[in-house]
Amino acid sequence: IMDKKADEIILTSDDGEEVAFHVVEQTRLGGKNYLLVSTNTAQEDEAEALILKDISADTDEEAIYSIVEDDDELDAVAGVFSELLEDIDLDF
Repeated sequence: IMDKKADEIILTSDDGEEVAFHVVEQTRLGGKNYLLVSTNTAQEDEAEALILKDISADTDEEAIYSIVEDDDELDAVAGVFSELLEDIDLDF
């Protein structure tokens, strides 16, 4: 579940742990919203990055995101983010 802030989201894991992520970029592909997020807010060389897909329904009050794990979907979305962020090398 996502708390709406400008460039940071708080994800709550299945066991209730909250983790803050920096939103690097967002895009829409195939009618779904995707976020590229990083565990790093400073611009260090190595940061863990994840691609999240909005799986919430229109009636949900808060956005619900799921980590993209399907290889084909991950490759497609990572390709879009790579084009949007030419100076960032994405390795998933």
